[in-house]
Amino acid sequence: MTTGGDKSGRTGDKILKVLKSNLLIILMIIAVILGLGLGIGLRDIWSPYETRKIFYLRFPGDLLMNMLKMLILPLIVSSLITAMGSLDTNASGRMGLRTVVYYMTTTFAAVILGIILVVTIQPGNKGEKNITKAGAPKEAEPLDALFDLIRNCFPDNLIESTFQKQETTVGKRTVIIKGSSTSNVNQTLVTLASNITSNLTATNATDDGTSIVVETMKVTKASGMNILGIVVFSLFLGGVLSRMGADGAPLVKFFECLHVATMKLVTLVIWYSPVGIVFLIASKLVEMEDLGTMFEQLAYYMVTVLSGLFIHALIVLPIIYVIFTRKNPFTFMAGMIKAILTAWGTASSSATLPLTMRCLEENNGVDPRVTMFVTPIGATINMDGTALYEAVASIFIAQYIGQDLGVGEVIVVSLTATAAAIGAAGVPQAGLVTMTIVLTAVGLPIDEITLILSVDWFLDRFRTAVNVLGDAFGAGIVEHMSRNDISKALDSELEVPKEQRNGFHPPETDRQDKLDTRM
Repeated sequence: MTTGGDKSGRTGDKILKVLKSNLLIILMIIAVILGLGLGIGLRDIWSPYETRKIFYLRFPGDLLMNMLKMLILPLIVSSLITAMGSLDTNASGRMGLRTVVYYMTTTFAAVILGIILVVTIQPGNKGEKNITKAGAPKEAEPLDALFDLIRNCFPDNLIESTFQKQETTVGKRTVIIKGSSTSNVNQTLVTLASNITSNLTATNATDDGTSIVVETMKVTKASGMNILGIVVFSLFLGGVLSRMGADGAPLVKFFECLHVATMKLVTLVIWYSPVGIVFLIASKLVEMEDLGTMFEQLAYYMVTVLSGLFIHALIVLPIIYVIFTRKNPFTFMAGMIKAILTAWGTASSSATLPLTMRCLEENNGVDPRVTMFVTPIGATINMDGTALYEAVASIFIAQYIGQDLGVGEVIVVSLTATAAAIGAAGVPQAGLVTMTIVLTAVGLPIDEITLILSVDWFLDRFRTAVNVLGDAFGAGIVEHMSRNDISKALDSELEVPKEQRNGFHPPETDRQDKLDTRM
């Protein structure tokens, strides 16, 4: 017979367990509430133009921003090299290739969808225009931007890429055309005008000849990390190490260890983030002249992100599934409901992995050998929701501060958002860390992340659910396409001991799960 004390004790233990497992998200929500309250309260005391006071108020938040910037380089290098180097193409064969192609394709499709929505809806341009704008956009031809993009993919100095990138600079110079004959001078000008696609201005003729102004172009070094060059190098190095097999294993192990250590640092920063969020939000509210406009733009931003996530989850992924399997995608999705809800509740695709595998096998009848191969890779490199969010957030910030992004910069956003999503570990709020990568790549101020911090904890749950759904559809598609290969090759190549059947994790994902529970 149980007593009232025993029941209350068990209830208290359950409450403590729930609080412990959701401590980070609870702290995030409290931080947002405190930041809003502090900022609104200080608006009655301080003026938006009291720069020194606002500067001091931001200090704990500035520390958070500095720590996020510090982690960009080791996070990119370690995560991409580990992800690519761990793909054993010889062992996985065609099924491994299908898995990687599917994940890369859907991630890039999510980025493109996000860019289309944010450019169409223009959430950062709603309401009145902000008074404080970024500098005027640089004069650059689309072709120049494209060449800069390609040029930065192949840096001439890898170390220099950590703090500088290449940029085409356009200038003007005066040229004196000597000659006494007016007809000769005019003919020269016509020839120049037909060969130079730039501004060409003729001045009055002098004794020395006729002076004209022509365009000059040269490649210069601009301040800022060359994210694209580092990403390309890391991907190629990881791919080469994967092809080297046992010879490349020690170096892969080194970067794997670096990745685990970096993720521990990421976790520490994430646990500090509630403190920084309080003061970032408060200082942002104090310096804003029109709070109504900011909240209106933030609401449009949330609508844009959620619209993209729902379109990708309910239209794009099901269409891809139908094309390759000719099966009902919504029946498949119904079998994944428990995993999707768990992903929404935990905001961690890695923590949801065992349940994802169980739903695939028990509810949708996916071959266990396929789930044990495909889903761990997906939990590591397939982040459709995160990629879409990063693309939308970066362009929203550019719209908000009035910085126009050219075609080349939008391409950079799409590529870096895809690469950053690969490096986004399946732990809560990791997407916020990789967001700094995309902003740095296109020269946007990282401090403006403050704009989206107040709602990021909420959106994180939806994008995690989309990540898990993308993993599940990938397993279903790969199994359907690999049926002939499974019976021939996978019995020996993908065999896993029975004692590991429940809660199977690859080494990287297992470490990430431990970070969620221990740190």
